[in-house]
Amino acid sequence: MPEPDRIVAGLSCRDVLADLSDYVDGELPRARVTQIEAHLAGCDWCERFGGEFSTVVRAFRQGLREPTPLDDPVAHRLRARLDRELPAAP
Repeated sequence: MPEPDRIVAGLSCRDVLADLSDYVDGELPRARVTQIEAHLAGCDWCERFGGEFSTVVRAFRQGLREPTPLDDPVAHRLRARLDRELPAAP
């Protein structure tokens, strides 16, 4: 980060990075979202990084939502291997 202690809209870049995952997940209170968005509007580095981070997270989530189904022979082999390798539940 070129300016790790840069303060924009009352938040440092480090503060924004610490909350970035929760921001992308929509898990922050509205007041914090407003602060982060004000920082992003005034900090070109965080805006670029945050945008790239959001794009990557959304792409992973999209890929995880659509698993490729296993064909039956592969599923049976996988289940047999897991049964051999994992201890039985108590």
